Amino acid sequence: MSKKGRVLVAMSGGIDSSLAAVLLHEQGYEVIGMTMKTWDYASSGSSKKETGCCSLDSINDARNLAVNLGFPHYILDIREEFGDYVIDHFTDEYLAGRTPNPCVLCNTHIKWDSLLRRADKLGCDYIATGHYAKVREENGRFVISRGKDLNKDQSYALWGVSQESLSRTILPLGDLTKPEIRKMAEDKGFYELVNKSESYEICFVPDNDYRGFLKRRVEGLEEEVKGGEFVLEDGTVVGTHEGYPFYTVGQRKGLGIALGYPVYVTEIQKDKNRVVLGTFDELSRDGMYVKNLVMSKYTALNDRLDTVTKVRYNDDGAPAVIEQVGDTMKVFFGNGIPAIAPGQAAVFYEGDDVIGGGWIHSSFNQQKIKNEALSNSI
Repeated sequence: MSKKGRVLVAMSGGIDSSLAAVLLHEQGYEVIGMTMKTWDYASSGSSKKETGCCSLDSINDARNLAVNLGFPHYILDIREEFGDYVIDHFTDEYLAGRTPNPCVLCNTHIKWDSLLRRADKLGCDYIATGHYAKVREENGRFVISRGKDLNKDQSYALWGVSQESLSRTILPLGDLTKPEIRKMAEDKGFYELVNKSESYEICFVPDNDYRGFLKRRVEGLEEEVKGGEFVLEDGTVVGTHEGYPFYTVGQRKGLGIALGYPVYVTEIQKDKNRVVLGTFDELSRDGMYVKNLVMSKYTALNDRLDTVTKVRYNDDGAPAVIEQVGDTMKVFFGNGIPAIAPGQAAVFYEGDDVIGGGWIHSSFNQQKIKNEALSNSI
């Protein structure tokens, strides 16, 4: 047994998780590799060739690296629990008129829990992944923060990892950049890893056609929801659409409607099977409610706090004041931001540190609420 301890490393077969395992091995940890099989393409109904983290090639790549470096490697089949939780949630959210984020859900509720359960069975002290983020202990809390490489930072995707899980988590790439990782791989002769393409797709929607996935998964859905109304912000009907689950807030392309000026989806009205369209300015909101909070840096907030808040993965974040009320965070942006989509994750930052995060429940315009309150009082 290594003096540094035994660590179970999640290995997808890609360059990041592979180098995470290599670095820990070189640092003197007793490494055990594990590749999780979450999905198989044959079940997706897609005609696309199987690639990415769940493919046989990726599993073999991870295993070969482990064998070459002399540490054990296991394959963990979690397709059943992944399907029951992540895919069912993905489907249910679209049917509820929201826009899900399955990758965040998978990280926080499937992969970490699955890894820790197997880590316990294998006598591992820690688990590790190839995420570009950092974790540290401070004031009795385990705090996630941005990785050194801000272009690759993945702290947004980890807000939901519990304190217990973080206490046993190592993120070896947090202080490295992607170019540094590629250089390390080249220096060690891992040329196939350097040249391997990276996948940014949802693993169970390999052709990026989530509409087709929903139609295949929910029998009769297309016939049930087609023919709903496109309406403007004032309620004016301007056309018909294919069904509310097939649209997302912020969408501009693929609407199949021409009004003579650019329009975006500003709201999904599931109960009426309506899709509301508006201009870019009408897409803007300056407040939102975030629920199902998981706190990282602080146990809870007793006062309002200035933050930078991200409402999607590739978002730079915007200045916002947050106020916690129980399991809900009220978020007030100084200026409006576009396309706040219910169902997506919101993550709150203090500097580089993740304060916490949750799921966007709804958004609003502060002035509109004030005007409505004033009108009702007259």
